Amino acid sequence: MTQTWAIFLEAYRSLNSKKLFWLVLILSGLFVASFAGVGVNPQGLKILFWQIDSDLFNARQVPPDQFYKLLFTQIGIGVWLAWLATILALVSTAGIFPDLIGSGSIDLYVSKPIGRLRLFLTEYAAGLLFTALQVTIFSAACFLVIGLRGGVWEPGLFLAVPLVVCFFSYLFAVCVLLGVWTRSTVAALLLTLLFWFGVFLVGSAENTLLMFKTMNKRGVDFAAVQVEAHQQKNSTPKAIRPPTAAPTAEAEGSNDSPALDVAYDVVHGVRTVLPKTSDTIELLERALMKVAELPHQPPAGPETMKMQAAQKDLIDVLRGRSIAWILGTSLGFEAFVLFWAALLFCRRDY
Repeated sequence: MTQTWAIFLEAYRSLNSKKLFWLVLILSGLFVASFAGVGVNPQGLKILFWQIDSDLFNARQVPPDQFYKLLFTQIGIGVWLAWLATILALVSTAGIFPDLIGSGSIDLYVSKPIGRLRLFLTEYAAGLLFTALQVTIFSAACFLVIGLRGGVWEPGLFLAVPLVVCFFSYLFAVCVLLGVWTRSTVAALLLTLLFWFGVFLVGSAENTLLMFKTMNKRGVDFAAVQVEAHQQKNSTPKAIRPPTAAPTAEAEGSNDSPALDVAYDVVHGVRTVLPKTSDTIELLERALMKVAELPHQPPAGPETMKMQAAQKDLIDVLRGRSIAWILGTSLGFEAFVLFWAALLFCRRDY
């Protein structure tokens, strides 16, 4: 146990010496400071001393606590931690195994009575520690901002720690496999980013096909929706129709397309075996925000209401996906990748 702890500390010191930990921490602080500088009131948004009137984002439509939770999930997690900070974390951790193998440091480790598998898992855990510390500090700072500015103390924010670490671990496992295989930090990083982009494209394609399926089911006419949007934009307030009940799918009838169904099934099958990066992050929004708490859409004509109903159907489907499908299949993919990475690491001659 003492040897494992010593290796863990050495890996952490190596990461810390690259200064990226402190760079990401400073940038996270700037993001939290920007949250604190944005407020919501009955007229709209207030950014520091500037007032921006808005009919959609104001205290009447979105209470302050919900507003700050939206900022946290959509920008803090969805943009900063899930994209920018993740790229910086990959840059910082991509060299763990290539440096260990290529610098000759592994000769010193394997000469001691320590198993290669334990060495592999310890180095892998040290890479995950980078993200865990960053997300914990960021979540704690946002917890204080939402409590002080929004007037609600939301411990659910700390769900970001396991979810973001889990999200990062999918990509880090791929980066580790590529690093052990190629022994190159640059190659491992670039190929991991390429893999991530491919996963993003598959997820976007599936969501797009699913949206088309729901719109076909609702009988949405794109041309009619555009006409109504143009008429509503140029009409006076008196001409805006009051909201009415959204049409049901049964009332609209089914307009299924066999080719679309086949395409969706194929893409969905491919996505099932890949890590669910975006879905993992969206689990946090599902836990913090209810559909009824999101900003309401303005009154619209019948065709636009069909589009809104299709969008609601899409949200219901996405939010209805089980945690077992999102996390279970993703962690299964990660375990498969780590198995091959560990096997290659343990059996290679150094």
